[in-house]
Amino acid sequence: MTTHAPRPTWGPSTPEELLTVPQVMAHLQLGRSAVYDLLRTRQLASITLGRARRIPAHALADFIRTRLDQEAA
Repeated sequence: MTTHAPRPTWGPSTPEELLTVPQVMAHLQLGRSAVYDLLRTRQLASITLGRARRIPAHALADFIRTRLDQEAA
């Protein structure tokens, strides 16, 4: 019987999901340039892996929550 090392997690029991720019484009229904503008202005957090940009799912949720709070104020 082999044992596997535990997978690293972010949070109590779920791994952190990283989204691609096209996935964020689909979620926000925005174009590529608009999403890259959000990343460039640091309104939307991301990490760079080599040449690839990845957006943590929690960063997208935080961005949406912040925008909703701004709209409500």
